[in-house]
Amino acid sequence: MTTVVGIDVGGTKVAAARLADEGIVEPCQHPTELSSTQALIEQLVKVVDEARGGARIDAVGIGVPSIVEFATGRVLFSANIPLAGVPLRQVLGERLGVPVFVDNDATVAALAEAHDEQLKLVSPNLVMLTIGTGVGGGIVFGGRIFRGATGGAGELGHTLIGLPLGAPLDDVPAAGPDFPQPGSLESFASGTALDHLVTAIVTGHPDSELGRRAAAGEQVLGADVVAACRNGDQPAAAAVRHWAHAIGIGIANAVNTFDPGEVVIGGGAAAAGDLLLGPAREIAEGYIMPGLRGHLNVRFARFGARAGVLGASLLAVHEFRDSEAK
Repeated sequence: MTTVVGIDVGGTKVAAARLADEGIVEPCQHPTELSSTQALIEQLVKVVDEARGGARIDAVGIGVPSIVEFATGRVLFSANIPLAGVPLRQVLGERLGVPVFVDNDATVAALAEAHDEQLKLVSPNLVMLTIGTGVGGGIVFGGRIFRGATGGAGELGHTLIGLPLGAPLDDVPAAGPDFPQPGSLESFASGTALDHLVTAIVTGHPDSELGRRAAAGEQVLGADVVAACRNGDQPAAAAVRHWAHAIGIGIANAVNTFDPGEVVIGGGAAAAGDLLLGPAREIAEGYIMPGLRGHLNVRFARFGARAGVLGASLLAVHEFRDSEAK
């Protein structure tokens, strides 16, 4: 029997749970400690102790919103948590006394989604798009995570789906830290992008539901656009369709590049339900290569907020068993 703890580290919360052969224990959850690197590491040690509940564990898996060099567990880049440059696998391994495996949070969520509620592998070839404030992604091939050469594979939000208007084709962009880049999937398909569409609605349609609310001084965001669309507001419906079009292009790019058995949509976008999924699937079909059309299976994530913890746990199980078999 292999017993592990999985940790999902986010910019706002840290969740951890123990997974054994009998299943996963209800996760514990705390606000993320962002004051310093050392404070966050201390928090991770504490949540492992809390989640294990006195049980002996074989390994720990961690999903972080970062680019990770998987072989060493070093965090190469992290925008929202203070772990950039930290050899997290080594540091936590020394503190906890068990093997620690570290990977990108969207990547481990994709691993979870490749399994069913009984943790049986049911979708061995899968691409996941996590759509919230930004757009992340994860890739599973043959039932295992695909990481690429440096561990950064799956950053589908930074694929380019359009050029900035008026940009000359021979203009080479300067390499810099500014992401998302104009024209990226994230710049069009994220929840933040839907928030930005509100401006066009309230400016061009002041008599619409959202226009009237904005004129009354209310803050109007993407979730309000989705709600107004459900209420039959036509400008809001057009905005949601625009958003779904961009997501559909992202789905088509994933299919044309990887030919997965499934494309899974996770993150806050799932709250839009069929207002998003149906149009995005329809639009994607129009961009998919003819030989790949007709086989597209797009769905929302089955595990929701649990995917990160479950995927981190499965990561630990797979990697621990592989190390034991060597």
